[in-house]
Amino acid sequence: VVDGAIVGGTLLGSPRNEFLATTRPYRNFVLKLEYKLTGTTGFVNAGVQVRSVRIAAPPNEMSGYQADIGAGHSGSLYDESRRRRFLARADAAQVLRLERVGEWNTYQIRCDGPRVELWLNGEKTLTYVEDDPTVVPAGLIALQIHGNCQAEVRYRNLTIEELP
Repeated sequence: VVDGAIVGGTLLGSPRNEFLATTRPYRNFVLKLEYKLTGTTGFVNAGVQVRSVRIAAPPNEMSGYQADIGAGHSGSLYDESRRRRFLARADAAQVLRLERVGEWNTYQIRCDGPRVELWLNGEKTLTYVEDDPTVVPAGLIALQIHGNCQAEVRYRNLTIEELP
């Protein structure tokens, strides 16, 4: 923690993905936070895992939804280590207009039943409705920095409001 922000990664290089996770699962909630991503080399990317689980191999990884940050993917929903693809993409022109690269941005993630909704700097970027009944609608929340890059992400002002 530096100046009230959780800091992940380093501008000297991060060899692998790293996640700082909650100790208990969440099902229906609204998560609000601010992030600032800076970087120089490699895939400068981070994300916020929701409804996710730790996996055994590799032990530093997680599986589940990721509200993506950076590398042209902010405001989009990726399925980390499970389906390994974007489930819903934010409009590129909208993100270009909204995101302040290298500065503080706000992210809001709402998970309610099968719906996952993302807002970037106060504007909704997507709604995704899960239609796979095998996907568990609860899990850990985690802050991620992508590996194989020289990047640093800062997270601050996190709040979680649980929904009924």
